[in-house]
Amino acid sequence: MRVEKQSPFRMGWILAMFDLPVMLPEERRAATQFRKDLLDSGYLMIQFSVYARPCVTFEQMEGHIAKIKPYIPEAGNVRLMFMTDEQWKRSFTVVGPNYDQGKRSVNPDLPKQVDFWE
Repeated sequence: MRVEKQSPFRMGWILAMFDLPVMLPEERRAATQFRKDLLDSGYLMIQFSVYARPCVTFEQMEGHIAKIKPYIPEAGNVRLMFMTDEQWKRSFTVVGPNYDQGKRSVNPDLPKQVDFWE
């Protein structure tokens, strides 16, 4: 049996970029819960309002969108974008010498084996 190699432009990442209001205590709680929900859904924090998740194909992105739609706060503005693994590899991260990276991922790689049940 011969296994065909998948195109490097087929697998990729879902980027979740968002603006959430945080002026009121309940807005802060909703924003914090949304970030926790993203982490629980397999996303990695890239920046404070930018998260990324590996995704096997562009077609599977719709399923991932359906999973996080219920988590979005009512006053939230969330943009989801698919980026191929090849595009991800060609991106650059420039960090100042005194910037505290904290828990954010610097340059995460697509996992060697992506979940088959996506």
